[in-house]
Amino acid sequence: MKKLTLLTLLALLSLLPAAADEGMWLPSLIAERIGDMRAKGFRLTAEDIYSINRASMKDAVVLFDGGCTGELVSAEGLLLTNHHCGYDAIQRHSTVEHDYLTDGFWARTREEELPNRDLNVRFLVRMEEVTDRLAAGETPEEIIAAACAEGTGYKASVEQMYYGDQQFLFVYEQFDDVRLVAAPPSSIGKFGGDTDNWIWPRHTGDFSLFRIYASKDNKPAPYSPDNVPYRPKKHFTISTKGVKEGDFTMIYGFPGNTQEYILSDAVEYIAERSDPAKIAIRDGRLEIISRAQESDPALRIHYAAKHAAIANAWKKWQGEALGLTRMKTLETKRQQEELFRRENPRGGELLDAMKAEYRRITTPYFAREITLETLRALPAKYSDEERAEEVFAARAKIERALFRRLFGEYARRCPAEYRVPAFLDGVARSGSPEAFAEEVFEEVWAGGDTPLSDSLRSGTKRMLDHITWLLGTDRLRNLTSSRLNDLYREYVHELRHTWPERPFYPDANLTLRVAYGTIAGYEYADGEYHKPQTTLDGIIAKDNPEIYDYDIPQSLRDLYASKEYGRWASEIDGRRTVPVCFLATNHTTGGNSGSPVLNADGELIGINFDRTWRSTMSDIAFDPSICRNIAVDIRYVLFVIDRVGGAGHLLREMKLK
Repeated sequence: MKKLTLLTLLALLSLLPAAADEGMWLPSLIAERIGDMRAKGFRLTAEDIYSINRASMKDAVVLFDGGCTGELVSAEGLLLTNHHCGYDAIQRHSTVEHDYLTDGFWARTREEELPNRDLNVRFLVRMEEVTDRLAAGETPEEIIAAACAEGTGYKASVEQMYYGDQQFLFVYEQFDDVRLVAAPPSSIGKFGGDTDNWIWPRHTGDFSLFRIYASKDNKPAPYSPDNVPYRPKKHFTISTKGVKEGDFTMIYGFPGNTQEYILSDAVEYIAERSDPAKIAIRDGRLEIISRAQESDPALRIHYAAKHAAIANAWKKWQGEALGLTRMKTLETKRQQEELFRRENPRGGELLDAMKAEYRRITTPYFAREITLETLRALPAKYSDEERAEEVFAARAKIERALFRRLFGEYARRCPAEYRVPAFLDGVARSGSPEAFAEEVFEEVWAGGDTPLSDSLRSGTKRMLDHITWLLGTDRLRNLTSSRLNDLYREYVHELRHTWPERPFYPDANLTLRVAYGTIAGYEYADGEYHKPQTTLDGIIAKDNPEIYDYDIPQSLRDLYASKEYGRWASEIDGRRTVPVCFLATNHTTGGNSGSPVLNADGELIGINFDRTWRSTMSDIAFDPSICRNIAVDIRYVLFVIDRVGGAGHLLREMKLK
């Protein structure tokens, strides 16, 4: 029995965090990991990564628009991020006459750079643990207020790590004047569209450029023509030497949400209940919107950002469910729980309490998810700005169809005890969910008094508020409750003390993190190895003028035909070509979009933008054999800026090596 327990322990310990290149590490504590990083090839110090006493890498990384990452690449505030991160801004500036989504945008002068309403970036000033201060009686509000008073444009938050076992203050400097500088055509920046999303091989030039502006004394300031380019403390040198399999890589960014420590109950819910339902609902939305986009160029532009937002999570959930099944994550989690029961004196008590709480909260939480995916995904009104658009009248058929589809989905999927009474009354009176949808749509579309819509909206809010009350918390990005969060705090605390030899890292929560790994391909299937580099040849092979997402600019075809690649040419697999994308083993998630991918010397070699499809389950369980992040090679970015955009003046701002 002892031998069996030891063997089981050794096997399952290898499944606990963090193995191989797994992990999203807090920058202020990176000294704890620097030995491992240097053993894997990193050549700098912990102070180079994070310092509050001198300029460090953290000063060249920003939280972009509240949900992505960006990096500074010039001494004049020039910033790189993903095309899909800048997509809303590009869309807002696009019209049928000036279709920057299709044609791209390249500001030739500073005066041509375009301001963006409600777009901001944040630099991390510092982070510090405040667990003891909170325990001593200070409130988060007091700590945050004191931090915000330290400087112009300062923002702050107190964030939980390990479900609150540790708490950290994050202090940011926010800049609100951020202007669009350049974006490639969508057939480069979004090449492959939804078909290629989350897929490898990938050939997407997913980048855009913005510039941060500040007051003349280099402080945050609202938009003004008098503002000047921001002078950063640090910007990245760009390496043009290229990458090869086995090279060290590092990601520095703002990962949004992972659930490394959840029990099997939550894995079962995600893979077997939540993901399948949400996928099916979004199937219908995407079908309606896609038909509209194919029918009219103006509708294509109008719905572009909405389609992309819906499709991104829709496809991610599909890969997540497949990856969890392939990895047998549910079975592994159950084995880990049984091991914890045996090895920890409180293991059984904690697990039983957590599982009881899951039984209590799963159905109301599912009702909340269904409500957000259906009734709350529809507009309560159409703004005056929308009504003034030429395309507004053409939207009526599409919007009506969306109302009908989502009312029907809500009626079919929402657990009966959590359906909104106003919805049930409307369906009973009108005869069907679709008929009730017609009535509500007509009111909302007309724009006048909307008693049905108001009643449904207020009833929906009351139901969602009731579910929030049941769960005891408004932090509901994942299946949780106040009670469950408290239990997880104890559970993770006990995990860390039961196996202190294992390195643990806190779940992602849109705070700055470091991840590191290597350039690496992977075995996709038996006998099918995927190389870690794609090239321009692959773009040409996919080029199709009849499909919007694959209809590349003629200039790119001409460059391929002439082979006039200039300094951006490389010899890859015996061919003279241009590198496009690469794979690495860095642990990433949503929010890491736009993150700098750095080499062993801290130089920029790529921009992170995606994961492989089966890697999406790494939010829950990281498999080093198959989890890969996808980055656009910086050499392709520079090639497109130079040879396609004709914007060599931007390159002259950068430090290329």
